[in-house]
Amino acid sequence: MSVVLTGNDLTFEELRRVVFDNEKIKLAPEATKKINKCRDYVEKLIKEDKVVYGLTTGFGKFANILISKDNIEELQRNLILSHATGVGNNLSSEETRAVMLLRINVLAKGHSGIRSSTLQTLIDMLNQGVHPCIPEKGSVGASGDLAPLSHLALVIIGEGKAEYQGEILSGKVALQKAGIKPVVLKAKEGLALNNGTQVMTGVGVMNFLKAERLSQIADITASMSTDALLGTRSAFDKHIHKLRPHKGQQLSAANMYSLLQESELNLSHKYCKNVQDAYSVRCTPQVNGAVRDALQYIKTTLEIEMNSATDNPLIFPDDDKVISGGNFHGEPIAFAMDTLAFTVSELANIADRRIEQLLNPALNNDLKPFLAPRPGLDSGFMIAQVTSAALVSENKVLSHPSSVDSIPTSANQEDHVSMGTLGAMKARTVIDNVSIVLAIELLTSLQALDLRNLKSSPALEEVKKEIRKTVKFLDKDRILHDDIIYLTKVIDSDIIPDIVKQYIDLR
Repeated sequence: MSVVLTGNDLTFEELRRVVFDNEKIKLAPEATKKINKCRDYVEKLIKEDKVVYGLTTGFGKFANILISKDNIEELQRNLILSHATGVGNNLSSEETRAVMLLRINVLAKGHSGIRSSTLQTLIDMLNQGVHPCIPEKGSVGASGDLAPLSHLALVIIGEGKAEYQGEILSGKVALQKAGIKPVVLKAKEGLALNNGTQVMTGVGVMNFLKAERLSQIADITASMSTDALLGTRSAFDKHIHKLRPHKGQQLSAANMYSLLQESELNLSHKYCKNVQDAYSVRCTPQVNGAVRDALQYIKTTLEIEMNSATDNPLIFPDDDKVISGGNFHGEPIAFAMDTLAFTVSELANIADRRIEQLLNPALNNDLKPFLAPRPGLDSGFMIAQVTSAALVSENKVLSHPSSVDSIPTSANQEDHVSMGTLGAMKARTVIDNVSIVLAIELLTSLQALDLRNLKSSPALEEVKKEIRKTVKFLDKDRILHDDIIYLTKVIDSDIIPDIVKQYIDLR
């Protein structure tokens, strides 16, 4: 089975299969026809000595310098060599696969002028697991992701470095081991490979997929805390949420209402005098739901960008036009990534307040302070909440929008930039921090539930049972670091949602 690319209809599910399941890809026949037709038009322009940006001229501020036919191949090679200035950690293999797939899909649209044989080399690299080493820093997100995409293109020409079968090798050696021949770039091909928004979009899609899962898990951990705190289920009743019909809020409320169904703990205090819980419990659907609604906007933006032509110039053989424009400007993704960062951070912000409710003896007097087995002798989860607070505070700093921080580059030719790639990297860090905070909430709510004499709901009890196979009840102080790291991995997997789906229709 293969994912067939047309350039126009790549889906999140197809991307997920290629990135995580290593499913192979291939071009649709109609895509190959469009690519070849566009390339024939480029060859015609070269033959006719047309002056076209990026084909017969220099780049950026050098756009007014003409390049002779004899130097066109050197021009394209020099573009990739000179623009490969990325620094910092390399993208993960999953992020790199997403970037490669998106770049292939864009080129499949047939408006970039690349040869089908050159594109096939990139397809072969992805299919055989040759992953270019792409440093994550160095893009300002206008003229696309020039530096990181140049590192991708380096390997295509037998330069740079790549990861292949668990080893970091020179690009040349990695291609040799995979049985792939390096490419000598022709007119326009270097620009076709390094001009576009695929790094910010690729990392953005990976961020979204993780954030989407976290939005579900946040409802689950919140439900566990609610039950451990003897919170009321009535705040999640559908009658309330019908009167404020934000879709995300309704979905989150339905999740929590269902998750607390048949809980002995919940039933035990049905007629107690406490009619209202703290906002961090009672208002969880309003907060988590708002995050869900923001994710829908982000998803729509990413879906459009995944199937958009974002290089420059764009070639229209049917209209006999080569047009220089600005589709490479990453502002749509920049806004989406800034939104992702500050909205998803709220999942952790409100979760940290529930952790405080569980641990603070001034806020609940029927659980041991800090859930410590022997208060005083044991500190319990006191400093786990400090870690949570530190991450929540870090997220507040990281939630400052990158997109408002333009800086001119290229001798003021590129005088407004998006910083979308920085935004994607910041959002990734925020999401990672949220995973840890939810892991800490899971850790503390499990302890509190185990201190209760009654059981929670069947769904939540099954989650607790699964986690307790590895993370045991805290009967005396121990190193909590290992528990937090393990539970973070659980949060970043489908383990908890898959358990819950056996009991409720998790939205």
